[in-house]
Amino acid sequence: MRPLDIAFHRWRMRRMLRRNPIPHRIWQSVTQRAVLLKRLDAVQMAHLREMTTWFINQKSISGAQGLEVTPSMKITVAAQACLLILNLGVEYFDGWVEVILYPGAFRVSRPEMDSFGLVHNEANVLTGESWLRGPVILSWEDVKRDTYHYHAGHNVILHEFAHKLDSLNGVMDGMPSLTRGMIRKDWAKALSEAYDALRLQVAAGKSAFINPYAATNPAEFFAVVSEYFFTAPDILKNFCPGVHKQLMLFYR
Repeated sequence: MRPLDIAFHRWRMRRMLRRNPIPHRIWQSVTQRAVLLKRLDAVQMAHLREMTTWFINQKSISGAQGLEVTPSMKITVAAQACLLILNLGVEYFDGWVEVILYPGAFRVSRPEMDSFGLVHNEANVLTGESWLRGPVILSWEDVKRDTYHYHAGHNVILHEFAHKLDSLNGVMDGMPSLTRGMIRKDWAKALSEAYDALRLQVAAGKSAFINPYAATNPAEFFAVVSEYFFTAPDILKNFCPGVHKQLMLFYR
């Protein structure tokens, strides 16, 4: 970004914060109960509040199946999503505009081809979904559970919005646009080695060191290790020190 662009961006941000502040009472009510935010200091919380204000004003957060979305619900989603980009910048959430909340887990049906080349409509029940250039879809029931109760390595908001970071370069493949100073080869080596080790454990029926869902594909691996990085960093550092190091660099 050029200096003039940066100055204009900051001016727009300050104007938006003045015109659309988050009421202190609602902000405190939501953030004081959110498990994920308890590690942040006062300076980080102030910055997160600014980012959350930006998110709520730039992204549409709506309900499906009759769910009424309140200001508190918007803050709950936006604050945890913005934790991912707290030290990155709002441009990391470019390219999409919508979040949809379902009351609970939702059913999707998509055509799947089997090993014989036949196409079937497979129905799955999901708690979250992130479309490449479309919305993030979340189960509000699961958002509430993850927000107010600690679950090591599990947070549906972090997971789905990590996919958005991954897809910023146009594909979901576990290789997001790396931050300045990072080395692509180092990232690929650390994450691919850990991913391959996890797949071998799962294939052998052994107890996995992290959520075995991470073995689905590289994109899901990145989303899951991002969950661990913010919710259970000690577990990630113990079992995947190379991955932890790369995420430290990526999320700054």
